[in-house]
Amino acid sequence: MGGIGARLARIEDPPLLRGEGRFAADLNLPGQLHMRVVRAGIAHGVLRGVDLSAALALPGVVAAWTAAELEGIPPIGFRQMVVGGLLAYRQPVLARDRVRYVGEPVAVIFADDPYVAEDAEELVLAEIEPLPVLLSAADPPGDFDGTHGTESAVVVKAYGDLGAAFAAAAHVVEMDLSVGRHSGVPMETRGGLAEIEPGSGILRLHGAAKVPHANRNAIAAMLGLDPARIHLHEGHVGGGFGIRGELYPEDVLLCLGALRLGRPVKWIEDRREHLMAANHSRDQRHRIRAAVDAQGVVLGVEAEFWVDQGAYVRTHAVTVPDLAAAMLPGPYLFPAFRATAHQRLTNKTPAGTYRAPGRYESSFVRERLMDAVADRLGMDRVAVRRANLIPASAMPFDRGIDALGTPLVYDSGDYARLLDRLLAAVGYEALQAGLAARRQAGEMVGLGLAFFVEKSGLGPFDDVRIELDREGGAEVITGVASIGQGVETALAQILSDVLGLPPARIRVVHGQTDRIARGMGAFATRVTVMTGSAIAIAGARLRATLLARAAALLQRPAAALRLRDGEARAEDGSGAAIPLGALVAACLEGSDAARLVEEGSFQSGHMTYPYGIHMAVARVDAETSGVTLERIMVGYDIGRAVNPMLVEGQIVGGAAQGVGGALLEEFRYAEDGQPLSVTLADYLMPSCAEMPEVAVLITEDAPSRIGPLGVKGAGEGGTTAMGAAIAAAVDAALGGRVPIDALPITPARLHALRAAACPVA
Repeated sequence: MGGIGARLARIEDPPLLRGEGRFAADLNLPGQLHMRVVRAGIAHGVLRGVDLSAALALPGVVAAWTAAELEGIPPIGFRQMVVGGLLAYRQPVLARDRVRYVGEPVAVIFADDPYVAEDAEELVLAEIEPLPVLLSAADPPGDFDGTHGTESAVVVKAYGDLGAAFAAAAHVVEMDLSVGRHSGVPMETRGGLAEIEPGSGILRLHGAAKVPHANRNAIAAMLGLDPARIHLHEGHVGGGFGIRGELYPEDVLLCLGALRLGRPVKWIEDRREHLMAANHSRDQRHRIRAAVDAQGVVLGVEAEFWVDQGAYVRTHAVTVPDLAAAMLPGPYLFPAFRATAHQRLTNKTPAGTYRAPGRYESSFVRERLMDAVADRLGMDRVAVRRANLIPASAMPFDRGIDALGTPLVYDSGDYARLLDRLLAAVGYEALQAGLAARRQAGEMVGLGLAFFVEKSGLGPFDDVRIELDREGGAEVITGVASIGQGVETALAQILSDVLGLPPARIRVVHGQTDRIARGMGAFATRVTVMTGSAIAIAGARLRATLLARAAALLQRPAAALRLRDGEARAEDGSGAAIPLGALVAACLEGSDAARLVEEGSFQSGHMTYPYGIHMAVARVDAETSGVTLERIMVGYDIGRAVNPMLVEGQIVGGAAQGVGGALLEEFRYAEDGQPLSVTLADYLMPSCAEMPEVAVLITEDAPSRIGPLGVKGAGEGGTTAMGAAIAAAVDAALGGRVPIDALPITPARLHALRAAACPVA
């Protein structure tokens, strides 16, 4: 049937495999204009003026605007995790008095032809008086606008008695660790097509992603429109990873262009624009210390860290520092804890979220700390972790702090059991013995292991509407979005499980703001938990309605009937059955309605917390300091797997991004703030040549206590602790002589570390 637990092939893939995908760049309308953004060429300065005259004189240019033409349009606001004092740090749609990063929009061109628009961009002259450039969040704060400093927020998470913990410590272990600046770099760059619908006057923005309802409401508020007059439409999306689909200046400019100019407006960014202007992420420096007793039990942890937010605070507000601080303890007891996160602005591209935001960084920090504790005490690294794991008997486990505004309560988990299962699956003792023999023979090879706890299923709500037609088909309308994670397949499988309807007869509609009144979209690994639960709730009501009607028609108790294979069937072996379409028609008898409709909503004030372990085997080349990954395994408990094949795909894809962040990817800047990584020749990403096969161990030992399905999210766990595991593997390969305290571990950086640790006489 293809219900929950089936390894069903993705039902959304056939049009993509046939080359029939409809991405933003594929969309066109008669009479459309093409938009081109003029971007700042220096990192920080006073904007004295912008001369558009030469651009406006170019044949084919219809309009060109600076901030002067946008008076009354406010800066872009926040979608989540707003704290006091952030309003001053919002990004204007076009730069007004200052520019604060290379790539900031300072003007916009609208032309009949995309190449004319690009030519016109080169004719725009922006007069910018340079100001000092700030490039490190760990440096003392600077000036933002003459009134505000560059420290936009401080986030603190704390519990327990740290003073007592350090007073009782037999050892204090301190580290200074950092993670470089990364980004998601989806295959499809940002873009869209805005139009005013003839007749209705409705503004439609095609090419939306991730959070269509939230962006609709935000654009409507910024442009002074009734939200009913604007709709966003999602098509196929070539990857999201946290950065696609947030509200950017270009989205507002597209809509404003269509409104003012009365013609459709299209914009597709090139790769260079994407790398310099779409959200970056990571870029954190942590100073952390642990109080440890003589047996390796951590009594308390204190951390202070600096998050490089870039030039403005974008839609995520303090999401990243909040998650990094709250999730830093991971699976360990840590009886006392305090984390202080400084969100600071610099003259770099503004930052947002990227797959496992905050957790990738804090997992690297926490797991490196646990390795250091083991090394300081001369203990096995696995044994130290065992000594500090939260026991299964303590679940649900309340940290006493919050994450993303919800109480941080681990709903379920058996961390020690997952560790046992992973060690058995890899043949840990034999594997370590083999690596030791290779090191004895002169190879630099080692194994690293890192635990993590993820979060998923962020509320507060998700709505669905299920419509059954008289032909026996179903349509599920949701407010979620698809960014490649298999939404249509997973949600169809859940409804299939409830109604006994083959997934091929279920159509899932998502990302269309004119089809459902509200929706939360796709972020925070929430879709399966939240939307899946709403489907289960609405589907159960439909099932009760259908079985009650079938009971009357078949003259049998409803309890003796079952929905299966698209029909209501008696379980007594008589063969009595009614096709679903006929049953729907019977339910609608006497009504003009074409469909049997049921709505459902699931609300939650708590997240769910899947958890896992990454293991990596790495080899270091003695001459080049290049790192080769020989083996990767990810053990992950998600409570209940709707589609194990989709889960495996998510984990493998996430692992590749974790490898990129560990070994290759880093946005670098020159001293004057010029970005040095704005092509794919400079911002290096892993290919199949750098990726070993990723072994995946999915477990369902700890179903969630939240929601009717027991599921937890699978979208980010492939990434979360990969950097930590690879760092530990490289550390082991080098015999613990070289401090692996920063990501990415590039050959040049590792060569310098090796030379400093073992200088040649």
